[in-house]
Amino acid sequence: MSKDRFTPYINRLQFPEEEMIKRSESFYREVSLRRTVRDFSAKKVPAVLIENAVKSACTAPSGANMQPWHFVIVSDPEIKKEIRIKAEEEEKEFYEKKAPADWLKALKPFDTNQFKPFLETAPYLIVIFEQKYSADINKKVIKHYYTKESVGIACGILITSLHLSGLATLTHTPSPMNFLNKILNRPANEKPFLILVTGFPAMNCCVPDINRKKFVDVASFK
Repeated sequence: MSKDRFTPYINRLQFPEEEMIKRSESFYREVSLRRTVRDFSAKKVPAVLIENAVKSACTAPSGANMQPWHFVIVSDPEIKKEIRIKAEEEEKEFYEKKAPADWLKALKPFDTNQFKPFLETAPYLIVIFEQKYSADINKKVIKHYYTKESVGIACGILITSLHLSGLATLTHTPSPMNFLNKILNRPANEKPFLILVTGFPAMNCCVPDINRKKFVDVASFK
């Protein structure tokens, strides 16, 4: 294998084992506080927090380094309103006609419905698009691989970065989401993946009283 396109890897995060354990425990304690919220404050969020979080998301690994994502950061009130209107249309169809009974039963403890005021209240909507393919300078189509996996990993980093910055988030996926291409003027090679609502939680924000599965229930050593 040719090494012409490789560069030496330098691990700049080298610590004694004790420090490594402390750092991993500290990260776990911090990230374990993350919760999804649906009640947001309209309080202004410094744009640099959003920019840094998206930059962090873009460090995610991706199939063949295709980096098959595009992030549209929406703060314009009129665009947010337009997104809310279309999303609520799709959600109404879902809750009243499309959703199977078992799915509605699973959602009942979370008190969700077709109304999505957070799409307007929260200062930012980050709309993530999955790029199925791209084109080179000669307009030749270049297929992207492992796009869902790659974009999913990037979204995980994005959510974690926003949380560690002190912001709350909500993942929202109305189905279908094709209206986002039109509203946000995105090309045909991009498919809406996720709307990530972010901002400060409302003053009296509450979240469902839930528990996470124990380590032994989700992982095993072999």
